[in-house]
Amino acid sequence: MNNFRAGFITFVGRPNVGKSTLTNALVGEKIAITSSKPQTTRKAIRGLVNLDSAQLIIVDTPGLHRPRTLLGERLNDVVENTLSEVDVIGFCVPADEKIGPGDQFINSSLDRYPRAKLVALVTKAEKVTRDQLASQLIAISALRDWAAIVPVSAVSGEQLEELKAVLAELVPESPALYPTDQKTEESLESRICELIREAALEKSREELPHSLAVTIDEHGKREGAEIYDIHANLWVERDSQKPIIIGKGGSRLKEIGSDARREIEALLGSKVMLKIQVKVAPSWQSDPKLLGRLGL
Repeated sequence: MNNFRAGFITFVGRPNVGKSTLTNALVGEKIAITSSKPQTTRKAIRGLVNLDSAQLIIVDTPGLHRPRTLLGERLNDVVENTLSEVDVIGFCVPADEKIGPGDQFINSSLDRYPRAKLVALVTKAEKVTRDQLASQLIAISALRDWAAIVPVSAVSGEQLEELKAVLAELVPESPALYPTDQKTEESLESRICELIREAALEKSREELPHSLAVTIDEHGKREGAEIYDIHANLWVERDSQKPIIIGKGGSRLKEIGSDARREIEALLGSKVMLKIQVKVAPSWQSDPKLLGRLGL
């Protein structure tokens, strides 16, 4: 197709500015889990937005942070590699929060990636008045000379089509890089694991998020029945963390399973029988072999 465009885009910003939520909204399907807890995303997840004139590959990455474990170092490497290779970087700032030192630091760090075109995105636009939004747009425009500035709301859908159009103009001329009927390159098993981890994140205490990982022993459609069976493992780092996840009489684990099953059924379009075992992998975040076993 003449003048067709295709390229890679990633979003950066402080924790909880809505990067994964925006990715899902643009793709039109939940491919990246979301949580109120920082550092939810653990790897580069590619979502595809197929337009008549362009294919946008949105790469959702972990947030840059000060690493305390081998896992943290690997997450930062993922971010650095992605930022060095994408065609467009979208710097996300929430409409309802003043630009602070963290935003200033991220903005200045963007100078290290001269390959990418830089776009400013004012997220969560539905949370503020028109005057407040205008003030934030002025503040973010003062940071640098952006290729574009777009206010957007992943929740209400406001300006999503406009953002797609802006990004389509900024990626290079190229044929489609993925099949145009594809939404993500993530495997089904990986997506199921992430949905279970998302449910566990929302039900666990503040000290646990980084200690949680999920693997699957087996999954598949039950022979002769419209049921999809999944046998999963929810990993923690210490024996003392198991009762936190399991809860009194198994109550919390039951809630995690119920929430995860609802999301997995929506993904599969099938009734799901989900069994979760809680297991301990001591200090897995700093053990290269355990990280490998857990797919990280």
